Amino acid sequence: MDSRITVRFPAELLDNAKTVKNDAESLNDLVVLALEREVRRRKGLAAHEKILAISKQIPQQPDATELIHQLREGEERDV
Repeated sequence: MDSRITVRFPAELLDNAKTVKNDAESLNDLVVLALEREVRRRKGLAAHEKILAISKQIPQQPDATELIHQLREGEERDV
């Protein structure tokens, strides 16, 4: 579905965008790419914040490295 809207940009931002886009892409292409990138960035940031919030609720797990070494060497577990 192709939705069309009108967006107003500050003149200085529009001038800067025109100077950085390459000749093969339209201004619309540049805006679409920038918007897609920003949406991905915000989703990633939201996921990161959610992970941090969950990690505060869950106690830190003990380091299992020594246990793994013992199991690989066939030693009994120290329980």
